[in-house]
Amino acid sequence: MRAHRRTTWLLGAVTGALVAAAALAQGGSGGRDSITGPDLRQWLSYIASDDLDGRAALSEGLAMAGGYIADHLREWGVKPGGDHGTYFQAVVVLGVKSANHSSVTVEANGQRRTFVQGEGVEFPANVGGKRTFTVDRVEFLGYGMSAPFIDHDDYAGRDMKGTVVIWLGTRGPKGLDPREHRRLISGRNRMATDQAGAAAVIGPVMPRFGRPGAAPAGAPGAAAPSPPGGARPAAGPPAAGPPAGFGRQYEPQVDFTTVQRLDDVVAPAVTGSDEFFDFLFKAAGQDYADLKAKAEAQEPLPSFTLRNVKLTFAIDADYEVVRTQYSHNVVGVVEGTDPVLKDTYVAFGAHYDHVGYATGPIVDGRRQGAPGRVTPGAESDRIWNGADDDGSGTVTLMALARAYAQGPKPKRSLLFVWHTGEERGLWGSRYYADYPTVPLDHVVAQLNMDMVGRNRDDKPSEENTVYLVGSDRISTELHNLDEDANASLPRPLTLDYEMNDPSDLEQVYYRSDHYSYAAKGIPIIFYTTGLHPDYHANTDEVDRIQFEKMARIGQLVYETGWKVADLDHAPARDNKGPRAGKNTHGKLAQ
Repeated sequence: MRAHRRTTWLLGAVTGALVAAAALAQGGSGGRDSITGPDLRQWLSYIASDDLDGRAALSEGLAMAGGYIADHLREWGVKPGGDHGTYFQAVVVLGVKSANHSSVTVEANGQRRTFVQGEGVEFPANVGGKRTFTVDRVEFLGYGMSAPFIDHDDYAGRDMKGTVVIWLGTRGPKGLDPREHRRLISGRNRMATDQAGAAAVIGPVMPRFGRPGAAPAGAPGAAAPSPPGGARPAAGPPAAGPPAGFGRQYEPQVDFTTVQRLDDVVAPAVTGSDEFFDFLFKAAGQDYADLKAKAEAQEPLPSFTLRNVKLTFAIDADYEVVRTQYSHNVVGVVEGTDPVLKDTYVAFGAHYDHVGYATGPIVDGRRQGAPGRVTPGAESDRIWNGADDDGSGTVTLMALARAYAQGPKPKRSLLFVWHTGEERGLWGSRYYADYPTVPLDHVVAQLNMDMVGRNRDDKPSEENTVYLVGSDRISTELHNLDEDANASLPRPLTLDYEMNDPSDLEQVYYRSDHYSYAAKGIPIIFYTTGLHPDYHANTDEVDRIQFEKMARIGQLVYETGWKVADLDHAPARDNKGPRAGKNTHGKLAQ
């Protein structure tokens, strides 16, 4: 709960400066052992305090948090890595209207028909840049799902790279709970394009589960042009200016919000109508009515190639930017020692935003305007402090920056990015991946932390456990380096890979900032201690954090980062995909 009311934005800024000054006096000698629980507690006590109003993206509270981080980086000797020689990278958030004229043309066995947007097919509002391409390998994958826990895997033994994946059955096969498995059920388009490498995917109209995700990340490309929406503003946190919301606000209706390039190449995820599927399957000599009936009954569906079928996608949308907003990533750099390798980087990340505060009163025992869950008995607390999500990652990243800046230096340089707007759809990391402050092809790995301060489900049996996601998907060598790093610790942690499974119910691989880097082909490791009863609740507060465990995770990330940064080569990108799972222990064969 709020202990006192901050009467003006200026008083809050002064309070933050005083807290920062007290923390800066401590300093440290650097190195792995400088990452300690008491420091993490002190920093988090400010980052997750009521004074920052829940650190919502685009808010004054988040700007104050950014200024607090930057003050520490400056004192520790971490070099600015943002715009114009500052610690801040302006993130341009665009509200866009879309006039979409995209189409799909089906050619099969001498028949040809074009389905345009709104007439048999629906494309997302953000379909990326204009282009036309044709695919002559079209695969029907039944339910289009990998769910080994119910002995169902439509992808088993099948290479889908460069194909068009077709699937049916909005509820999936029998054995799935629409609430428990909602992310798996609704994530099939992403499974096809982002994980299996399909060129496009077409499925039926889906019910919406949970919060809508952002458009898929684009493929790696050439050096980015100037950011969308015009020139970057002068960098720096707006905490020294008037409060957020000062002045008249412009709130147009938008079709989508994005921080990414509007000319990105995006794999189409198309929704087809009965009319579309009937023509497609009939032209290929298949009975759509029979397949649809089986899918609605959740009966087993076959998988087969649609013979003699060719699909042409004409991606054609005109975009109008009708709203531009600014937030900021905080970026710092510690230079490496090798005259050549110091031009390459190991990146470390966390997001420093959360979801804000409730704007409404309590009515009939319920808090109105709540940005997340309200814990029973805590209805009077209107601030979502986000101590674990992701205050824990934020301050652990601060400890890492200090440890490298004030201790020994590896061969490569170290890049530290505190991302804004993760809670709004990976804003900061998506923007950084499109508009990096260092060449993205010089980043050899990215290590991301999000929620590293608790035990999963608050179980005492989890007190030594940290979950790793994505460590083996792009680089087996990176996975093995992390295993070696853990073994070198005085008290090794228990590394659990359960959430790395592609059938993970929470689909964690896609849900934090590491994914923006992985989508560009950069090897990543995501560290988390998992969900708990206070996840996105107003009771995610500092007194529930396990600081010694958090410090040990920070030490693991430090050791892994050091091993990567001191290699004479970049970790090999073998792109073998997820192999480590719940019962995986130790290193993998390369």
